[in-house]
Amino acid sequence: MPTYSRADVAFERGEGAYLFDSEGRAFLDFGTGIAVTALGHAHPRLVAALADQVGRLWHTSNLYRIPGQERLAERLVEHSFADTVFFANSGAEAVECGLKLVRKYHDEMGNPDRFRVITFEGSFHGRTLATLAAARQDKHIAGFGPLMDGFDRVPFGDAEAASDAVTPETAAILVEPVQGEGGVRVPPAGFLGRLREISDAHGLLLFFDEVQTGMGRCGKLFAYQHEDVVPDVMALAKALGGGFPIGACLATLAAAVGMTAGSHGSTFGGNPLAAAAAHATLDVMLEDGFLDRAAHMGDLLNIRLGDLARRYQGVIEEVRGRGLLTGLTCVGPNSDLVDALFQRQMLTVAAGENVVRLLPPLIIDESHIDEAMDRLGAACAELAS
Repeated sequence: MPTYSRADVAFERGEGAYLFDSEGRAFLDFGTGIAVTALGHAHPRLVAALADQVGRLWHTSNLYRIPGQERLAERLVEHSFADTVFFANSGAEAVECGLKLVRKYHDEMGNPDRFRVITFEGSFHGRTLATLAAARQDKHIAGFGPLMDGFDRVPFGDAEAASDAVTPETAAILVEPVQGEGGVRVPPAGFLGRLREISDAHGLLLFFDEVQTGMGRCGKLFAYQHEDVVPDVMALAKALGGGFPIGACLATLAAAVGMTAGSHGSTFGGNPLAAAAAHATLDVMLEDGFLDRAAHMGDLLNIRLGDLARRYQGVIEEVRGRGLLTGLTCVGPNSDLVDALFQRQMLTVAAGENVVRLLPPLIIDESHIDEAMDRLGAACAELAS
């Protein structure tokens, strides 16, 4: 179906921070499949893990124990707030699981009338009917009405608006610690902490969507760790498998009290191949110094981008983001900068609020940043003229 406006390029292989097209041209990949290939392309640890698993067992379904999945859940629990994990195949599925968990929790608590979820303007949670209704972005919901009921949207970063939106029917607050698709929007300091306070005061579950921000993208394994604010539920996907499809819904035991046998399921979720990919990804990310180094590269990239923005104020209005989730707010249409960079064989991703996202793999070094700045400088010079 013609649901994508694809760029006219076909990639045949990848290596590290580069993709190579059918003509042999090398593209610097600062899009990483929309924040997915966080360890770059063809990382040897991922290649070896998947090759080994392919030769032994691909799929059994969740009718039986999957030891790799069990170990993966234990590792995610060990390195997060959570006590328990449900595995799916995508971010939207992980968020859907969390939305079901929220309703089941309040039903178990004897409050089945509590089903509404407070969400935020500019958010993005997926393309299912429920996640579309949660975000309620006009460009995504057109033609898909009537929207599913149960979501109350308030301005992003405005905790008091969220507090005012709480009613006797409110069940949870759903928020991205940093909005990605919405324009790389970082909330004000203390925002997440205030949402935790509001949730505790009203008996709500606090639900973080870390599909894009998680797995090292923002300089720590999970973005919520920057403010040391603990959620009750969290959705992961994208970089969790390093490029292999896998999603996860993490929760405390208290929040997941209603998720018993038969309450939810997935045919493919957490199968042996997906689990092997996620284990290899975690192996690399949890090595001593890996996340600190990625955070340092994020700081360096943002400093260099700030210098670029000052030189080309007629092209770049603002640099924003956290870690290696960076956005350039454009003066002209963001598509102009995306296209100018594509012509210079550098891949980026457009976002809301006229932003160009830079999502390089977490393995980049200073040479990749130098190369990116050369191409960005040339693109900005062209647009400025």
